[in-house]
Order: sequence, then C-alpha cells, then structure tokens
Amino acid sequence: MFSGLKDHQYSVESRKTPEYNCIAWAAGDNSRPWWPMPWENDPPYYWPEVSDDESLSTFISGFQKIGYEVCDNGNLEPGYEKIAFYEQDGEISHAARQEANGMWTSKCGDLQDILHESLNALTGERYGQVVCFMSRKWRG
Repeated sequence: MFSGLKDHQYSVESRKTPEYNCIAWAAGDNSRPWWPMPWENDPPYYWPEVSDDESLSTFISGFQKIGYEVCDNGNLEPGYEKIAFYEQDGEISHAARQEANGMWTSKCGDLQDILHESLNALTGERYGQVVCFMSRKWRG
C-alpha cells in the first residue's frame, strides 16, 4: 500500500481503527474523523468551519482555526509543531504531524498510526506529494 515505507525507517504506533482519520490525527484529535463538507459523510465528520469545498485553502483555513499558520518547510523548529498536507490528483489526500523529535506521525486510513522519519515515506501513488506546511507554537 505504501511502497515508500520500505526505503524509510518507520514504526507502527497503534492498533487499526476507523475512529479517526489522518486529518484529525494531524490536528491532535483521536476521538472523531475530520473532513470538510461534514454533512456528506456518514457519520458526519467534524470540521472547525463549514465549507463547501475540499480545496487546499479550506484545509488551511480549518487549521488556522486551531492556531496553525502556513510556513515555508517541514524542518524541525524547537518550540513549534508542524503539519504537512499531501495532494494527489489535485485533491488533499493526507496530513502528517511532526513530533518534537523531528519524526512525523501519520494515521493511514483505517489502519494504524505510524511514526516515520521522512515525509517521502508516504509520497507516491496513494498520497501524492507534500504541497503545504503549517506550524503553530508547541502545545505539548
């Protein structure tokens, strides 16, 4: 499923669960799935603002509501936590969150959470490429 993982250090960090998705996990919420246009999902997904599209700007706006701002890169910066959005075929496909040690954490669909050393571990056919970084002051 994620062919890039074989070339990168990673570890499985949780059990499989459909209770939350990668966007929620990137936001630090493992209690419910997040996605714009929540009324189109059953059960309804959470989103910090109601929007009528699934564009990158909608994801940026949603994460700004929880304190993130667009930044230039995914380099580790002490005191800040970062997220990265992936895009595949013009649509947001995944989000990952950087840990305090510089590793990245991802929720892979209904599968497990993983810890991976590089964002490139998940680039490719399934998730596409990283298209945006955001950061906020570390909340622990």
